[in-house]
Amino acid sequence: MDRTDIRILERLQRDGRISNQALAEELGISPAACWRRVRGLEEAGVVDRYAALLNRRRLGLNLCAFVHVTLARHVQESKIPFEEAVLERPEVLECFATTGDADFILQVVTADIASFDAFLEEFLFSLPQISQVRSNIALRELKRDTALPLDYAMREGD
Repeated sequence: MDRTDIRILERLQRDGRISNQALAEELGISPAACWRRVRGLEEAGVVDRYAALLNRRRLGLNLCAFVHVTLARHVQESKIPFEEAVLERPEVLECFATTGDADFILQVVTADIASFDAFLEEFLFSLPQISQVRSNIALRELKRDTALPLDYAMREGD
């Protein structure tokens, strides 16, 4: 990846709907070259997908929780069913396998505390692999960004 690829990625992170023509003009390259570069980044898996970022509060999804999950046993037979179950739940926006006190940290979004309680009682607590669950409810959202810090990305040809 060179500096032009990094600039393309920075711009696409801000606006994934920018036209190829506008992107090429901004970067000072031809539309054909721009299209080839974007396509190459997509094919290489650097651009994973394009999405619209929604305002969860305007959609009535007012509760955001971070759920720390500890499994009873640290074997594949416990991890795989847990991971598969979590992948099916639309309330779980993110799931990370972690070091430390918890084996997994989930970001869960629901309408309110009652729906979060239902998520816990009807889903999470029913999974036999789980030993412990601790939840932290977000009070305020100070920063929400999806753009990766590309200054740290490896660059060739700079």
